[in-house]
Amino acid sequence: MTKTTHRLCAALLAGAFATAATVSIAQTTAEPTHAEKKAAKKQAEADKDANVAQAKADKQKTESQSKANEAAADANLKNAKKAD
Repeated sequence: MTKTTHRLCAALLAGAFATAATVSIAQTTAEPTHAEKKAAKKQAEADKDANVAQAKADKQKTESQSKANEAAADANLKNAKKAD
């Protein structure tokens, strides 16, 4: 075979492999199964519960910080009154 024929065969083989790779990738995007849908629903519920718990924790932290700031302000006021 000539050099040109070798190059042509190599190009054809490369194209065939590229097409086969594309087809195999395209086949992996099938519809989710019932179990996958159920797992996704459970995950969404768990995420929601985690978000609610985080929001409650953030609220409690904010309230605690507010109380601490108020106590510090009261202490500063007391100290200022004593200084007079």
